Amino acid sequence: MPRAPILRLALTDFRSYARAELAVAPGLVCFYGRNGAGKTNLLEALSWLAPGRGLRSASVAEVGRRAPDETPHRAWAVLVELADRDGPVRLGVGAEAGSARRKVRIDGETATPAHLAQRVRMIWLTPAHDRLFLEGSSERRRFLDRLVFADHPDHAADVAAYEKALRERLRLLTADAPADPVWLDALEATAARAGAALTLARRQTVAALAEEIAARADRPFPRALIRLTAPENEPFDLDQPQDQMEPVLARGFARSRARDAAAGRALFGPHRCDLQVVQAEGGRAAAEASTGEQKALLLNLVLAQAARLARDPVAPAPILLLDEVAAHLDPVRRAALYEELGDLNLQAFLTGVEKALFEGLERGARVRVDAAQLYPD
Repeated sequence: MPRAPILRLALTDFRSYARAELAVAPGLVCFYGRNGAGKTNLLEALSWLAPGRGLRSASVAEVGRRAPDETPHRAWAVLVELADRDGPVRLGVGAEAGSARRKVRIDGETATPAHLAQRVRMIWLTPAHDRLFLEGSSERRRFLDRLVFADHPDHAADVAAYEKALRERLRLLTADAPADPVWLDALEATAARAGAALTLARRQTVAALAEEIAARADRPFPRALIRLTAPENEPFDLDQPQDQMEPVLARGFARSRARDAAAGRALFGPHRCDLQVVQAEGGRAAAEASTGEQKALLLNLVLAQAARLARDPVAPAPILLLDEVAAHLDPVRRAALYEELGDLNLQAFLTGVEKALFEGLERGARVRVDAAQLYPD
């Protein structure tokens, strides 16, 4: 029996949905329907149960449903019933109309996104990732961090603390009045602590993924050789222990104050690291591969991480959100994907324009989506 963390999904005024409710089947759930029917909105709703801003990187305020003449967006809510060892648990996220703050509840009690991270581990792949290897390093870091969030729940808090400290530091450096050196020291110390912690989590995840991918050489997807890299001439070593990296980062931030103030951005730190991906067969950089090969490489990474996490008998089973993935695969790899998802014994939500894309599935539920209405087959 597939491990099925989510038993029920309910939406209220989320994106195109006024109200929707779905009893979720174990295993694979496939949403199909024409473009604009609301398939991706369902995956996005689920993604708000994870740290961050969901799979579209939207603000809390903008995901509420809104009629053309309405301002602001309406209050919204996403509720799931989650399987737990001691019985079903109700997780809810949402926001008041026009609010920029996400509210979280667990069984009716106020909680935080960090509490959600202890109960839900989510990984997603969307069409926005199609140019991941061609875009700047920030998108690859964001993709990597999504894999790390599922592995290290505290990573989200470290990333948030690091980014906040850098924002406040830059505000001081670029202000008209001279910056308070004591306050700068404090912000840089915070950035150094969080930066060293998040670098360690990224490094551990990349190393574990590389080992997992190497062990899955018989899989039909192209194997990726991956590593975490820092810009040339950076004064910190990615392989340093966390307690040694922290003071190095603090000194580096202090030395780069004048340069960062002139540039209007932080030119030093772990936020400049990159995820390097190379095809194992032939050693060609992922950016030079075809669109189909790039998609297959990404699937290789996502499935490897899911396989790793699925073996953990204590932590929640990972949930996969795969938006329009099948359409980019040839029939052989599409069948291989469905076989792999079945073997992983996990819950996964997939979308596609045509029902025929999911014909190779032996197990799983299919739900037709039309004008933000759900019609289970």
